[in-house]
Amino acid sequence: MELNNALKLHFNITPSQLIEIAIKRKEVQLSSSGAIVAKTGKYTGRSPKDKFIVKELASELAIDWKTNQQMTSANFDLLLKDVSNYLEEKELFVFDGFAGADQAYRLSIRIINEYAWHNLFAHQLFIRPTKEELAVHKEDFTVICVPNFEATPSIHGTNSETFIVINFDKKIVLIGGTQYAGEIKKSIFTIMNYLLPINDVLSMHCSANKGLNEDVALFFGLSGTGKTTLSADANRMLIGDDEHGWSDKGVFNIEGGCYAKCINLSEEKEPEIFRAITYGSVLENVIIDPHTHLADYNDCSLTENTRAAYPIHNIPHALNPSTAGHPNVIFFLTADAFGVLPPISKLSKEHAMYYFLSGYTSKLAGTERGITEPEATFSTCFGAPFLPLSPRVYAEMLGEKIRKHDVDVYLINTGWSGGPYGIGERISLSHTRAMVTAAIEGQLAYTEFEMERSFGLNIPKSCPNVPSEILNPRNTWKDKEAYDIQATKLTNLFRENFEKFS
Repeated sequence: MELNNALKLHFNITPSQLIEIAIKRKEVQLSSSGAIVAKTGKYTGRSPKDKFIVKELASELAIDWKTNQQMTSANFDLLLKDVSNYLEEKELFVFDGFAGADQAYRLSIRIINEYAWHNLFAHQLFIRPTKEELAVHKEDFTVICVPNFEATPSIHGTNSETFIVINFDKKIVLIGGTQYAGEIKKSIFTIMNYLLPINDVLSMHCSANKGLNEDVALFFGLSGTGKTTLSADANRMLIGDDEHGWSDKGVFNIEGGCYAKCINLSEEKEPEIFRAITYGSVLENVIIDPHTHLADYNDCSLTENTRAAYPIHNIPHALNPSTAGHPNVIFFLTADAFGVLPPISKLSKEHAMYYFLSGYTSKLAGTERGITEPEATFSTCFGAPFLPLSPRVYAEMLGEKIRKHDVDVYLINTGWSGGPYGIGERISLSHTRAMVTAAIEGQLAYTEFEMERSFGLNIPKSCPNVPSEILNPRNTWKDKEAYDIQATKLTNLFRENFEKFS
């Protein structure tokens, strides 16, 4: 895209320069930790109903149009023209970098931003080039983010003023009508979810870390289930917190930074993440004290989806480059607000495919208007909004890799026990960490398992540093009949959801 008519162009300027400009333009405030704090206005999260893929010959047959919205080439061209006209005489910020730590599968990207703080976000979240790489950089895909440009549905074929549109033919992404920076990150992930499987690489919505013995663990899960928290382990090396590829050589991070949910963040419970939020980091919708500028991570008055973006090297034990071998163990994380799933269970290969395609977690009562009791959420492959291809493509690739590399798979419930949300208690993070450690270190291979009767899951009868009485969830409920009713309700929801794969 030509940028010759821009009022001023800033190419690949430093975080300090971006911070200075963002503060001067009153886009952000500076917190006491040195992180900038931005408010994203109307949209404090992604807008899946406003995301489109342009229907064109090259990708038309490959895209799963059951789960992806299409936009015509004509509507895209008109939208691109209007966005280009809007950008004339605007001050713009450009970041050139990469997605994909493995250079064999690396995507060169260019991010063009209307806001300085969005460009800083891109700088911290994607892989930053060396001076030598920057000198010869040529983008494969361009993302144009214009929060203050609003689409007209009757003209541009959108559902609202907001749009996230990916054109695989022109290799352009257009984002507008929203200030939420996560749309930039997830648009690149969607592109990688299209390109990597074509090259026989499984793209995954998961975090990953590596032990001193070269053992690798993957953590799949939806937002709020603990991917970032559990992968940021002081005793292990972080590969990445959210997006990865799995090739014939092993696992690699797609990004160069972390995008952590920070509601109720504390140094005591999550020290690695808390300390990573330093100068140059980006906080979204976090409330700061008007006098001290201290961040109040417990304040959810704007949203519960408060976020922190920071470069991966802010985590002390992060790998550089972010690549490793094949996984030894995989965890599927769910925050079960029904309170009926075991805190840990070992999955057979068939069970693993079932839970991967289900992608279950639950919304909590009170977190959204109209939700008065736990609500099941199913997101295929733990990342349905970002999957251009059929879910079967990703599931079959995962199943084959699990079989080929003999990977152990566990289901971890980071949610409630002893009753549903509001009655039971959230499973202790220290207990969850102990269960994850035991699984990674192979300690559960020597324990006896029992079959849980509602879901048919294999539950260990004991686990180091975890009270045995909490391992079977039915035992934690005072009212066993109430547990059975709740478990039956959830199993029925699983079955109803899975019918679409039959």
